[in-house]
Amino acid sequence: MAQKILIVDDAAFMRMMIKDILTKNGYEVVGEAADGVQAVEKYKEFQPDLVTMDITMPEMDGITALKEIKKINPNAKVLMCSAMGQQAMVIDAIQAGAKDFIVKPFQADRVIEAISKTLG
Repeated sequence: MAQKILIVDDAAFMRMMIKDILTKNGYEVVGEAADGVQAVEKYKEFQPDLVTMDITMPEMDGITALKEIKKINPNAKVLMCSAMGQQAMVIDAIQAGAKDFIVKPFQADRVIEAISKTLG
């Protein structure tokens, strides 16, 4: 059975790019969210195997959403997505429990490598 993934990014274009990479590689995208508040709601709803989480978003940022998801499920697997120059935030995200991170613009092989490694 395909592993279920929730995509979280405030940019529809970025969500579309990740969704395209994932579906071409046999993953099932169960939902999409445009901010951290939606991410937490959709996480509860879909219980995905993995979440790709943008760091910088309106309403609730990715690190706060990550912490909220970890409260719901301490074993949640979250992969952070960051733009170049957000190293400090990436460190905060890893300390908050993110499994790995991918840098924008996305390179398909790096995205798949990080996801397969995270899902084990």
